[in-house]
Amino acid sequence: MGNPQRVTIRRQATALCSPDGSATAPFWVEMLVEAAADGENTAMRASLDPGTITRWHTHPRGQLLSALSGKGLARRAGGVVEERRPGDAVWFAAGEKHWHGAGRDSPSSYLGIQANEAGRFVDWHEPVEALS
Repeated sequence: MGNPQRVTIRRQATALCSPDGSATAPFWVEMLVEAAADGENTAMRASLDPGTITRWHTHPRGQLLSALSGKGLARRAGGVVEERRPGDAVWFAAGEKHWHGAGRDSPSSYLGIQANEAGRFVDWHEPVEALS
């Protein structure tokens, strides 16, 4: 299924569990828009329990995160851990290695938007060694 070609309302759907091994613990993902062709966007709403963080990963065309609730964390390769709060928007450039997740003492949810390229919108890498 590609991006809708007209106004489409998608009622809250059943969330899916995150891909195996993509984070320190499973988290819930609700796909809102699924891309079929290069350049089309995927959009998802994700909810993470306290302390859950993703593996290092990249997006072939970049990623926009919009923090919805809780205190989240984000880090770019070579950067420092930064806190995300509701209303914050974070942009990761195409191919920029990063991770994100929930703070140690707070669940977190976000909206993620990223474009499809060559049939994928994320490339998973190694686990995060420590929250530093």
